[in-house]
Amino acid sequence: MNWIDILQAQAISYAPKLLSALIALFIGWKLIGVASQLLEKMLTRSNVETTLKHFLGSLANVALKALLLISAASMIGIETTSFIAILGAAGLAIGLALQGSLSNFAGGVLILLFKPFKAGDYIEAQGQAGTVEGIQIFTTLLRTPDNKLIVIPNGPLANGNLTNYSAMPTRRVDFVFGVGYDDDIDHTRAVILSVLNQDCRIHSDPAPLVVVASLGESSVNFTVRVWTNSEDYWPVFFDTTEKVKKAFDAAKISIPYPQRTVHHIQHIEK
Repeated sequence: MNWIDILQAQAISYAPKLLSALIALFIGWKLIGVASQLLEKMLTRSNVETTLKHFLGSLANVALKALLLISAASMIGIETTSFIAILGAAGLAIGLALQGSLSNFAGGVLILLFKPFKAGDYIEAQGQAGTVEGIQIFTTLLRTPDNKLIVIPNGPLANGNLTNYSAMPTRRVDFVFGVGYDDDIDHTRAVILSVLNQDCRIHSDPAPLVVVASLGESSVNFTVRVWTNSEDYWPVFFDTTEKVKKAFDAAKISIPYPQRTVHHIQHIEK
């Protein structure tokens, strides 16, 4: 038997397997495309972040296509066990080398999935505070009030304590105003309440709280607590502080300076 006969025999032997593999590849490729579209629609209905949606879609697409190629190779008769073992060993080595990055990747997935914060929220975490500019797979970007950009790895961010100042629609604003001991308490409370009631940003429910909280060394200290919308927190804080000071001046209510009594003892020599 010459080499032509051998080739013909091999072709006849492998033709059905090759044809089956090609058909499987064609059908599988189409099904993977349909599955990717269904997954994207499902993630969209679940309100998953766009970044995570695209990443999960790409990851599922690549994984399914890799499995399809391995299955097709197995149908032809190619031994895939060693190939899979090599891929597994390579994946383990890469995972050990990039374990820090993988931790940040897992943190990014958790953040995008469970949404402890979103773009535009003002948060404090890992000793930093700022407005969330963007949530990426490995890092989160914060913009500070003085316009600096901070990059925080997602691993520690997802596993550490985090304060989201924008999560709730309303926030409580706290003030402490000190007045002199000679000033009338009821009159002072009325002046403070008149300032609060004139600001439409301050909620009437819950009602503002104005109480005497402590008797200091040189002042009677009023604690004032009001509720407002989260986005109005700092405007209300600064405006109310200024308006109360002006109202105290108009009502002749004193804000005393810290005072100390110094006793001077004079020694007379005999």
